[in-house]
Amino acid sequence: MAANAFLLIACYLLVLMVLAQPLGRLLALMVADKPLLARSERVLWRLAGVDGAAMRWPHYLLAILLFNALGFVLLLAMLMGQGALPLNPQHLPGLSWDLALNTAISFVTNTNWQAYAGESTLSYFSQMAGLTVQNFLSAATGIAVAFALMRGFANRSLETLGNAWRDLTRITVYVLLPISLLMALFFVSQGSIQNFEPYHAFTTLEGAQQTLPLGPVASQEAIKMLGTNGGGFFNANSAHPFENPTALTNFVQMLSIFLIPAALCFAFGQQLGDRRQGHMLLWAMSIMFVLAVVAVMWAELRGNPHFLTLGADSAINMEGKETRFGILNSSLFAVITTAASCGAVNAMHDSFTALGGMVPMWLMQLGEVVFGGVGAGLYGMLLFVLLGVFIAGLMIGRTPEYMGKKIDVWEMKMTALAILVTPTLVLLGTALAMMTEAGRAGMANPGIHGFSEVLYAVSSAANNNGSAFAGLSANTPFWNLLLGFCMLVGRFGIIIPVLAIAGSLAAKKIQPVGNGTLPTHGPLFIALLVGTVLLVGALTFVPALALGPVAEHLQLIQG
Repeated sequence: MAANAFLLIACYLLVLMVLAQPLGRLLALMVADKPLLARSERVLWRLAGVDGAAMRWPHYLLAILLFNALGFVLLLAMLMGQGALPLNPQHLPGLSWDLALNTAISFVTNTNWQAYAGESTLSYFSQMAGLTVQNFLSAATGIAVAFALMRGFANRSLETLGNAWRDLTRITVYVLLPISLLMALFFVSQGSIQNFEPYHAFTTLEGAQQTLPLGPVASQEAIKMLGTNGGGFFNANSAHPFENPTALTNFVQMLSIFLIPAALCFAFGQQLGDRRQGHMLLWAMSIMFVLAVVAVMWAELRGNPHFLTLGADSAINMEGKETRFGILNSSLFAVITTAASCGAVNAMHDSFTALGGMVPMWLMQLGEVVFGGVGAGLYGMLLFVLLGVFIAGLMIGRTPEYMGKKIDVWEMKMTALAILVTPTLVLLGTALAMMTEAGRAGMANPGIHGFSEVLYAVSSAANNNGSAFAGLSANTPFWNLLLGFCMLVGRFGIIIPVLAIAGSLAAKKIQPVGNGTLPTHGPLFIALLVGTVLLVGALTFVPALALGPVAEHLQLIQG
């Protein structure tokens, strides 16, 4: 089993890197603002009335905020007025104001937290014109912000970061749409459904009546994975055979989650003219990723030792997992989806062992920087790079700098602000939920595991992941508003300081490399970066984790 586990991890990373390199070259051309179809782009900008001039960071930020605000308003109206809109063969009513608000925030922020069951709540129109569209636009937003930060490091004495409207359009048209189309066709060929038929009612062999939900699944499934969105058409998400029918589609879905985050690392190195910088990020991310996968696989294979004393043939934990995927693929998927800000699941994380569920939770709490979401993973990890450079500068008594750009007080203030946003939301949000009756009312499991469910939910929302320990009943006004606030601040509370950092760096000159310059591409800096990420996560969340999954594990081994 150990050999199979390491072979699966190695094959996954090998195929990922092979696919990510050419995509990284395409993304690097877009970061360099080189038009791929210049004439078509000029016609499009003219029709849209878009000024193609490069923007300073406040204008770039304003464009991003307005773009997302418009998407939020349209999606909110669509969800609340669903009953009067077309493509609703089941005649499903509009959502309540609090659920519609939560869902609109969730999909605009690339979180895709779902406090509802898609097949019994949303029409085909809401799924396609509402959620699927936002899956594209929220992914494009994250990548555009990463582009801006890359330009901040690469530009010399400029105050501009590119044009947000051009970035959003190019990302969607040249990257997200073509790959999603190919993936959707592949999913259909493997058994995913794509239709507009009403649900089918039939009689089972036992004589019971059952309804079979249908719909345009494959088209949503593709961008759901590629854009690290994660919101499923069905409540079972990627455990449902209509979303994820075969072992091959499961492997492709796992690849697609990390594809753009890995490609952005290659693009980063190419944009800076030093590919080693991109390789450094990939090494740091891969080390933490492999450690997390091994930990979850070990915990789930070890399972519950008390099963053996009860006469069971094996102690492995198959609860909540699809037998067609098994322990290894379920564990790998769980780590991938929580390392990235995806949130799609092919197994129920609430049924994992205490330690097996703790690792995905901790990956989210680290800030989704182990590959991370599309765009968000790169700019999140670069924040830790700046923090690591600052720490190294303090140790050797030099002004910190990265890629020839001096890191001053302004950059460190913005870095600290961005890094502290999500831990503050997680800890305060969890405390508020545990102190109020409305928060505790959603806990189906009292005691230690109930606390873990609350901590997981707030961690997922604040870090824009979207997965859940599903034992928490979160469709209440309290939870919809609390998690909606966490998702909104967790997304834009980081984007704002990141763009501020990008604008400041872009205006600086690039200093020549000197004898005292810290090399940021070798094993020493990789170790420093990994240590910085893990140390910040440990100092922040170990006390909370000790009250939840750690205590639950100790309770398990004591019997």
